[in-house]
Amino acid sequence: MSGKQQSELLLEVSDIHVYYGAIHAIKGISFDVRPGEIVALIGANGAGKSTTLNTIAGLLKPRSGSIRFKGENVTGTPASRMVFKGLALCPEGRRIFQQMTVKENLEMGAFSRPNTEIASAMEDVFTRFPRLKEREKQVAGTLSGGEQQMLAMGRALMGKPDLLMLDEPSMGLAPILVEQIFAIIGELHAAGTTILLVEQNAQMALSVADRAYVLETGTIGMSGQAAELLNDDAVRKAYLGH
Repeated sequence: MSGKQQSELLLEVSDIHVYYGAIHAIKGISFDVRPGEIVALIGANGAGKSTTLNTIAGLLKPRSGSIRFKGENVTGTPASRMVFKGLALCPEGRRIFQQMTVKENLEMGAFSRPNTEIASAMEDVFTRFPRLKEREKQVAGTLSGGEQQMLAMGRALMGKPDLLMLDEPSMGLAPILVEQIFAIIGELHAAGTTILLVEQNAQMALSVADRAYVLETGTIGMSGQAAELLNDDAVRKAYLGH
C-alpha cells in the first residue's frame, strides 16, 4: 500500500486474532475504513461482528495482529482512552443509563469534551433527534425501544467522534422504526460522519453502506462495494432470503 493510501485510512485492522478463553473467535481478519465512508460488517449470529467492534473499541484485546486509528497503532489501548482519541461505540442492546434522564444520558456521552463544547454538542444532537429534545427531562428507561436507540446514538455523537461504530442499531425494533434509524444513519453519512456498522439486517446495511465485509465464523468470506454485494447471488441466498 502506498504512503498516500495509508494516510487516507481512518481505521486499519490487520490480521487480528481474538480469543474468548480457548475459543478462537476472530481468525485473522483485515479490513479498513476511509474518512466519510459507511463500512458495514454483515454475517450470521456468532460470526464475530460484535467481537470485532469491541476489540477495536478497546473492550477486548487481540492476541495478535494490529489496529491503527488515524495513523496511530492503538492495539490494546483501553476503551476509556479510545474515546479520547475520537472513537465512539454505540453498543448492541443500547445500554443507556435507565434511571437517568435523556439529558443526563447525553451529558455522560460528552465526558471526553471540554465543558465549553457540551451545550453546542447537545444542540446538534437535539437538531438531529427532535424526539429527544421533547423527552429531554424524561427518565430514559421509560422511552420506547426506538427512542432508546436514538438516545444511544445521540450519546455516542456527543463526543463528536471521528469514527462512530454502531452495533446492531435495528435490533428489536419494529420495521417502521428500523427505517427511521437507517434514515438517520444516512443523514449522518451525508453530513460527513464516518461509520462502521454491524448489522444483522443485511438488506438495510447494504442499502446504506459504501462498502461491506461479510464475516463467516471469525473470517472474512467476501468483501466489496455494498451495491455489488446486494446483488450478489451468494449473499442474497445466505443473508437476504432470496
